[in-house]
Amino acid sequence: MNTRLVNLVIDAARPRVLADFWAALLGWRVAVEEADEVDVRAPETDGWDLDLVFVPVPEPKEVKNRIHLDLASTTPAHQEELVSRALELGAGRVDLGQGAVPWVVLADPEGNEFCVLEPRDRYAGGAVASIVVDAHDPERLASFWTRLTGWPISAREENVLVGLRAPSGRGPWLEFLRNDDEKRVKNRVHLDIAPPEGAEHGESVAEVVAAGAAPADLGGPDLPWRVLMDPEGNEFCVLTPR
Repeated sequence: MNTRLVNLVIDAARPRVLADFWAALLGWRVAVEEADEVDVRAPETDGWDLDLVFVPVPEPKEVKNRIHLDLASTTPAHQEELVSRALELGAGRVDLGQGAVPWVVLADPEGNEFCVLEPRDRYAGGAVASIVVDAHDPERLASFWTRLTGWPISAREENVLVGLRAPSGRGPWLEFLRNDDEKRVKNRVHLDIAPPEGAEHGESVAEVVAAGAAPADLGGPDLPWRVLMDPEGNEFCVLTPR
């Protein structure tokens, strides 16, 4: 399949405020500001090829997100520094029942959960360690997303986690983590994929559906992109070729 990951999209009550928080925390920059979105972009040296996109929505956050970011640290002191910086910028600590773990669970100013990991060799090289997706069946969901992204399965923890990594070996992992919680509302965080320039959008959408996606029917038929759901109901968009 010829689609690729292009964006991680976060619903927001105040997109510019949330974009400023994440840009400051990650050391990235606000690259695009329009009425319907604000994009935060990593420096080329970071290895992250996706935009972090914040879009306005009227709905408040209701439940724990099924997709979240894990941030990487290089030393215990660096982990503490990241946590302190996040708290100073407006994040808060979150208790999800994680108990005594070496990582720190926080939430951004609109309640979106994220983790600041202890140093791990696997995640060296960028500000973001991984995009983590809750999954009832990590193996099945990883198999679906490896077809859409072209990222091979590069890590497994039996019955717990399956991780994809870009063929370049740079940038964040895309990880599917075992979680039995039921999905109850539209995800506030989702992925965008896109076919390459010159491809036919309808044909690309048909290929994604044939791979196991289902229509989500969000936003109506007049949008230039198509909203679909993966095999566990996580919404994602197939954007126009680019």
